[in-house]
Amino acid sequence: MSLTTLDLDDDALEKTMKLAGAQTKKEAVNTALREYTARHLRIAALERYADLGRDWDYESWAREHAAEKGA
Repeated sequence: MSLTTLDLDDDALEKTMKLAGAQTKKEAVNTALREYTARHLRIAALERYADLGRDWDYESWAREHAAEKGA
């Protein structure tokens, strides 16, 4: 862990501490950073799956699936 000095928005920090149930500023900032990162990773994964599904077509899949089951 690194030591960093930051100028923080006191109102935002207070709200974050209340919402997160954080007891310390450090805990609130670390929680916010982890949640921010997790949120953006989830968004990236959803976008990736949306791209994969964009060209997917059920009828073709169903025919291939039926052919594989019959083989």
